[in-house]
Amino acid sequence: MKNYQGSCHCGRIAFEVEGNIDEVVECNCSHCSRKGFLLWFGPRDQLKLKTPESESTTYTFNKHEIKHQFCFDCGCQPYGLGQMPDGSAVAAINVRCLEGLEPSSLAIKQVDGRSF
Repeated sequence: MKNYQGSCHCGRIAFEVEGNIDEVVECNCSHCSRKGFLLWFGPRDQLKLKTPESESTTYTFNKHEIKHQFCFDCGCQPYGLGQMPDGSAVAAINVRCLEGLEPSSLAIKQVDGRSF
């Protein structure tokens, strides 16, 4: 497994995440498509915040299942928190916010989030 460093644009939110990122999700819902997210879903315990949780705020929409975390200053949304269908805690990492990772090198799975 590889350790990745990530942050919002201004650095107020910083984190590291460990895992093997082979495939990411590009969702066509109204939120993800407007923001251009490429998301990798991994176990919540693989995400380690390097800055206090109080440096971010939460946005939810639709069924309010994913708690998108964003920066008060720059507005960037580097990750979200939620649960898998089996109830396990998950982190949805916006891979565009990871250092040294070229998103075009990853397999992209299209997801029809509009129909959820």
